[in-house]
Amino acid sequence: MQNLLLIGTLAALAANLPFLSEKILFVWETKTGKKNFLWRLFELTFYFIVVGFIARLVEAQVSPIHSQNWQFYVSVLALFIVLAWPGFVWRYFWRKPGL
Repeated sequence: MQNLLLIGTLAALAANLPFLSEKILFVWETKTGKKNFLWRLFELTFYFIVVGFIARLVEAQVSPIHSQNWQFYVSVLALFIVLAWPGFVWRYFWRKPGL
């Protein structure tokens, strides 16, 4: 149960990270000083892969790793995108333009 809460919390935080900063992966500045949506989508994909790798490591410690089909990964990606909704709303809808 603790592992499930750990992965769920980590996924929720990681899904919102692309919308919190104008730097790419919190390190590199863009030429314009603003990140466009494609960079945010790239970061979302990157964090999805990182969280998936961490989840796989946690699963390997608890039990044998179960093989999954593509349907599992599509469902988990959809859930990850839903978890990113608060950050997306904050970045594009809630904040005032120019901030």
